[in-house]
Amino acid sequence: MNKFFNIDTKLLELAKKAEEECKEVFARIDDIAEYNGVKVLSAFTKNNVGETALHGTTGYGYNDLGRELLDKVYASALGGEDALVRHSFVNGTHTLSVALFGVLRPGDKLLMCCGAPYDTLEEIIGKRGEPGNGSLKDFGVLYEEVELLPNGMPDLERITERVKDAKVAYIQRSRGYSTRPSYTVDDIEKMVKAIKTGNPNAVIMVDNCYGEFVEKREPLDVGADLIMGSLIKNPGGGIASTGGYIAGRADLIELCANRLTCVGMGKEIGATLHQNREMFLGFFLAPQTVANAVKTSEFACALLNMLGYESLPKPGEPRADIIASIKFGSEAPLTSFIRGVQKGAPIDSYVTPEAWDMPGYESQVIMAAGAFTAGASIEFSADAPIREPYAGWLQGGITYPTGKMGVLIAVQNMIDEGILKL
Repeated sequence: MNKFFNIDTKLLELAKKAEEECKEVFARIDDIAEYNGVKVLSAFTKNNVGETALHGTTGYGYNDLGRELLDKVYASALGGEDALVRHSFVNGTHTLSVALFGVLRPGDKLLMCCGAPYDTLEEIIGKRGEPGNGSLKDFGVLYEEVELLPNGMPDLERITERVKDAKVAYIQRSRGYSTRPSYTVDDIEKMVKAIKTGNPNAVIMVDNCYGEFVEKREPLDVGADLIMGSLIKNPGGGIASTGGYIAGRADLIELCANRLTCVGMGKEIGATLHQNREMFLGFFLAPQTVANAVKTSEFACALLNMLGYESLPKPGEPRADIIASIKFGSEAPLTSFIRGVQKGAPIDSYVTPEAWDMPGYESQVIMAAGAFTAGASIEFSADAPIREPYAGWLQGGITYPTGKMGVLIAVQNMIDEGILKL
């Protein structure tokens, strides 16, 4: 290692111990990756993806075979009747917004089942922001949220009670900048049952960002109606340049397509501008890429726990997404670690991250994002709001060896800056 990077020998010894502790978990991750890889291959062969599908269209995008087949491949692999996969989704939040505005109407109630939503959703809902900005609240959509139990898990009884008059029951799989657990598909299945007990007609939406292919099952497999995600996270496999997807019930997908384009045209238009190959290839690689990211995260948790820092999840715990949060306790070690992550990135490693007022976030955010695709969370990266409990959110690693080295460089930076002593 030290032929390329100057890593403290004591740290390298700790890394060996951490990796040894991860062996059993790594075997489980490999098993999941193999299952999901075969599942994705089946989706390609089942839908007869041909070489012509890899090309794109311009203009209106009528009769884009690749666009149509990509929707079918996503639907098949993720367990939906249909899907809407487009490079014109600018990020995950935009994708979630299209789904919400596509399904909800004035007077409908949106029930958030997992406590407070992710920061960037607050203005979309109307919890925050100026009146008249076009939020769901402005359009007469009612909003309620069910507080979590003290252990961070959903309150199933309260969900059943509060969902009775809701049009949409919304589940956020990952945790954003909160310190609650991310929810496994088993957890989501329990929430789905609680929702259906209270209101069989409620549309169950799951924000699936960061969770795709981490487990063998997806939320659609346990009764969710719609799932949404970003292509520069898990399903893009580190290849897709931009985009998002919505998958699930065909009638709901049609409503979402009408919102994305216009009523009457929906899915039938939208030039793919030669993005099809990237999106197909990224999705094909996604199960293995996700496995590399989860391995990187597991190694980081094992190593940082040895160094005295608490992680969520703890080493060896079941994984629901690719993210690990590390509690550093104060600003100095947090920012030092984030700066170190940047040093371990393949792109812009020489750049020093600074906290700034990032659009859509309540607190200043510091972000290490030295990626081939700007902001791609499936690539090795980390970010954190500058606020209590001074936790950093680590994600990504499109190859495990480089993800592991990135973690070591980040810790080495803490040593070099006098923050950490071995």
